Amino acid sequence: MWAISASGCRWLGAVGSVGVAVGGWAAGTLPVRGGWGLWEPRGSSLALAGGLLAYLGLTLLVAAWWRYGVLLARGRRDGVPATLACWTAPLLLAPPLHSADVYSYIAQGAMVLEGHDVYGGGPSVLGPGELGADAAASVGGNWTDTPAPYGPVFLLLAAAVVKLTGGAVVPAVLGLRLVALAALALIVWAVRGLGGGPGGRAGALWLAALNPLLLIHVVGGMHNDGLMIGLLLGGVLLATRGRWVLGSVLVGLAVMIKSPAAVALLFIGVMVARRDGGVRGLVKGLVLPGAVAGAVAAGATVLAGTGFGWLRTQSVAGSIHTALSVTSDLGLGLGLLVGDDPAPVKGAVQTAGLAVAAVVILVLAWRAWRGALDPVLGLGLSLVALVALSPMVQPWYVLWGTAVVAAVAWHSRAGQVLAVVSAALVYETAPSGHTPWFGFVVAGAVLVAGLVWVRRNPWPPAADGVAADAAPVAVGR
Repeated sequence: MWAISASGCRWLGAVGSVGVAVGGWAAGTLPVRGGWGLWEPRGSSLALAGGLLAYLGLTLLVAAWWRYGVLLARGRRDGVPATLACWTAPLLLAPPLHSADVYSYIAQGAMVLEGHDVYGGGPSVLGPGELGADAAASVGGNWTDTPAPYGPVFLLLAAAVVKLTGGAVVPAVLGLRLVALAALALIVWAVRGLGGGPGGRAGALWLAALNPLLLIHVVGGMHNDGLMIGLLLGGVLLATRGRWVLGSVLVGLAVMIKSPAAVALLFIGVMVARRDGGVRGLVKGLVLPGAVAGAVAAGATVLAGTGFGWLRTQSVAGSIHTALSVTSDLGLGLGLLVGDDPAPVKGAVQTAGLAVAAVVILVLAWRAWRGALDPVLGLGLSLVALVALSPMVQPWYVLWGTAVVAAVAWHSRAGQVLAVVSAALVYETAPSGHTPWFGFVVAGAVLVAGLVWVRRNPWPPAADGVAADAAPVAVGR
């Protein structure tokens, strides 16, 4: 049947992507002002119709993506880059989708240009006549007065976009979408270079780049996580080829987008230690990648002129409660049981969660150093553990580890489970950026159904013809 063939999946997903984009024009994360008559509220009835169309399109996209992955897992070889182009194109001119974070990015870039301390205050400091004031009016309530938790490299990129567009909302959003497309291209390059492991590059690209969670939140929502992931993967790819210094530079830049990328330095250090061997190699691996990345971070901070305030704002996101954070939910529940003020107990549980994540990461690094685990896979699993135990979790955070696991082990049980999680979390936020109750219900239903399916139908062993498409990862070549 054509509809469930690889070609049918490509066009079904493209139709779904069109539905997401068209629905977004009425139900997306539209700006409060500055929409140029293009991205404007259309009334409640049209917004409802747009939302229904967007959800229908999203479901078609997820169904096409999953079926496509099944075909790849069974040995079907197909042009994933062509499919990626078909699914991405409809989103390029859409308004921001499923998140208002892009307005924060524009406002923070404007704060840099206007001379405000981006690490001392939030977008609300922008006055009516200043650059980015229209974008600041559309920033989500939790982030209006929150200092930027991002590194100076990303702030410079945002400032450049604001300067080139004069801070006008529509051109600035489209400018940041170009940055997101560059991040997507970087992810594709790095994943192809890492080879995909058993099952080949096509499957790796399916999970890492064709993933609806990435398309919706990196291309549609323009989250800077995409750029962090692309730089991180690029750095890891270079490290696997023996170019660990340049790889550490790229990871240092990734840290200057979002700080969790620093976990990659530990596993680049493992690669260095395994290559050189002995105590000398171990010391070199533990010290030098971090030193290189630290020098990059310091240099970028000085050149940016934004100061080292990013060192103190890394925890600001944890002050905002998100329902996907297990440690925050557990801490809040225990705190309410213990006393009137749940904050101390919640904070203690969050800290304990991060401590457990640190232990898991160290164990995975030790196993990678002993040769019992691929260092790249260890990094991917470490990022998954970090997200699962973090005090703040957003749906797109899962992409950090998913993209890395996909690059070397998409065909594994871990890859299959992460695919299910991605398919579920894509429903958690509405096109408007809100998190309605029914989003959690649909996400939970997809997660349960998907995990049952995984248990009953694990990926079959990689076909020889497909596995031959994979280039093995060589540590310290």
